Amino acid sequence: MIPLGGLGEIGKNMTVIQFDDEILIIDAGLMFPEEELLGIDVVIPDISYLVENRRMIRGIVLTHGHEDHIGALPYILKELNVPVFGTALTIGLLDAKLKETGIKHAKLYVEEQGKQFRVGRFRVELIPTCHSIPDASAIAVHTPYGVIFHTGDFKIDQTPVDGKLINFQRIAELGHKGVLLMMSDSTNAERAGYSISEKVVGKSFDDIFRAVDGRIIIATFASNVHRVQQVIDAAHNYRRKVAVAGRSLINTVTVAQELGYLKVPKNLLIDLEEVNKYPQDKVVIITTGSQGEPMSGLSRMAMNDHRKVQIMEGDTIILSANPIPGNEKLINRVIDMLFKQGANVIQGSEARVHVSGHAYREDLKLMLNLVKPKYFMPVHGEYSKLLKHAMLAEEVGMPKENVFISENGNVLEVSEEKAAITGKIASGRVLIDGLGVGDVGNIVLRDRKQLSQDGIVIVVVTIDKEHKKVASGPDLVSRGFVYVREADELMDEAKEKVIQSIEKCMEKNVLEWSSLKAGIREALSKYLFEKTRRKPMILPIIMEI
Repeated sequence: MIPLGGLGEIGKNMTVIQFDDEILIIDAGLMFPEEELLGIDVVIPDISYLVENRRMIRGIVLTHGHEDHIGALPYILKELNVPVFGTALTIGLLDAKLKETGIKHAKLYVEEQGKQFRVGRFRVELIPTCHSIPDASAIAVHTPYGVIFHTGDFKIDQTPVDGKLINFQRIAELGHKGVLLMMSDSTNAERAGYSISEKVVGKSFDDIFRAVDGRIIIATFASNVHRVQQVIDAAHNYRRKVAVAGRSLINTVTVAQELGYLKVPKNLLIDLEEVNKYPQDKVVIITTGSQGEPMSGLSRMAMNDHRKVQIMEGDTIILSANPIPGNEKLINRVIDMLFKQGANVIQGSEARVHVSGHAYREDLKLMLNLVKPKYFMPVHGEYSKLLKHAMLAEEVGMPKENVFISENGNVLEVSEEKAAITGKIASGRVLIDGLGVGDVGNIVLRDRKQLSQDGIVIVVVTIDKEHKKVASGPDLVSRGFVYVREADELMDEAKEKVIQSIEKCMEKNVLEWSSLKAGIREALSKYLFEKTRRKPMILPIIMEI
């Protein structure tokens, strides 16, 4: 067992199961960048180990269709054209994503929950679970050594929106026969009690829709099909039309409708352009932007920058999601802008407009007791959550030596007799910036950080090498350092330092470009730091006549 992502972090979930000379991969997700990853769009797992062993890979099996489980596939399948297996909605969402990125000939296979299928020598079974998206599955991988059980993301919901319960019977049956190793979702391992049913949100929507006279705008995760269904149900009950804003949300609604996972009454959905044709109390808009993302639908509405929707006094905005850690500032900024425009904002767990799709502590204990694995490795979460989940396993009676808190890249070898972490392979993160995959590394990020903090000073100078003198310049261009017109004295003295540096090199007969540039950089950097206590990037440009 080799986790390539999802341990010690939230997102980019990916796990490798290797048996003899065959590899099966569970999930291939992305992670959204932290604040210090300036300019980075998304982060995916490092798959160099898989590229080296591409002939051993038999396929990728998906637990569900969220970005943190399928989002890396458009990048990975360009490198590794291997079969991908999943349920109808999961494969439908992936197919739409692949077509957007120009991948048209991927080997995608729809598998039915409850039926076993072969991936190489592995027998694989998708078992129904509950999550914030339909078709979420736990995965049982049958190997000659025993069953490997991966819960995927799950919660225990006794009243799911679509009526499809977790298949407790099959999970208990596997547990009775014997599970060699279990991997389980640790996202909410620190939250006491039992997870709250998704239907609670539907009741809250019903109460809000009954009380609100004006227009309603609901922001949620694009892939939360159950949440969208409950908005549609409430809108239908109160005779409101529904419009969808945001490309990713439109794609999800389209795919879910086509595959029958989203039940939409006839003529209920309208185009965003038609919203203003209806009275305000007859319209609901579902949009992306629950995390305050700058380019999302809700953010653009808040900034009065959306082409089709303007916030009006009396609008009710429902933020139907909890902030992902690190996004609080973005969300608060959007909320402030919405209030300034006269809207009413409803958010938070107290309003019951969002519940988690991940199991709480008591749910996790129940899963451990149903499966009764011989060995256990918590996955999906930061180290503290993995640790708390490991402690839960010990609470329900698992021996401490059979519980493994691992990290990305660790190799856990498991047999009927023993289990141990025996080594480590190359792992980490690959940064995606625009069309560039992995071409931005630590050095580029360091430069971006320096530019963002202290700016840049460009020095342009022309040198007459034959006569050993400065022919023209130096000219200094400042960006993000000082405003040149208000720093004449500083810039004049800086030019003198540049000239002195060049003259010093010429006196020593050192006329190589690299030496001249290094001298300019050193002299100017030292002078500017003494005068401003700032360290801008110095970029010398030397021309010769």
